[in-house]
Amino acid sequence: MKRRTWVTALAGLVMGAALAPASSVAATRTLLVLGDSLSAEYGLPRDSGWVKLLRDRLAEKKLDWNVVNASISGETTAGGASRLPKLLDEHKPRLVIVELGANDGLRGSPLDMTRRNLDTIIGASQGAGAKVLLVGMQLPPNFGRGYTERFAAVFEQTAQAHKAALVPFLLDGFAADASFFQADRIHPTVQAQPLILDNVWPKLEPLLRAGH
Repeated sequence: MKRRTWVTALAGLVMGAALAPASSVAATRTLLVLGDSLSAEYGLPRDSGWVKLLRDRLAEKKLDWNVVNASISGETTAGGASRLPKLLDEHKPRLVIVELGANDGLRGSPLDMTRRNLDTIIGASQGAGAKVLLVGMQLPPNFGRGYTERFAAVFEQTAQAHKAALVPFLLDGFAADASFFQADRIHPTVQAQPLILDNVWPKLEPLLRAGH
């Protein structure tokens, strides 16, 4: 009787281990990048953009994150808000980087519309259990001081409202240097990609390591 009980218990342990979810063994977390051409390697050789460099840095630092780049050239905040529910359901990210808004600004979109879309994106991401890093953008001065200042403020105000982390300006430190841009003077070159990652990393790293 004692032998049978022991064998039965052992069988139960083995079966329980077999049925245990894989996440309990290998808890790789997903980081979703929701962006536009600045994150989608527009005009760049494949696997040379800052998101790919981010994957490399995570591997070097042995941070166990799977990076999903859902960026699309030409994307607006409205497009991102529309695509996000499916992305959240499919990838179930623990962290979302929102790099959207530049195309809204270049098109002169109403700022309250951009703000509402960012509110929707951040709210949905946080509601799904993800932390959010919002990446800010600034416009060239030819758009007028009033509009450019209000545009930049949208990102800060939205991040504060949702208590989300913020990168104030993706292109900080080199935006005025034409040598870091392609011929269109909008999209950064390969040489600028490490600078972009260095702008993002200080705000991103604490989120990556939280609870690690």
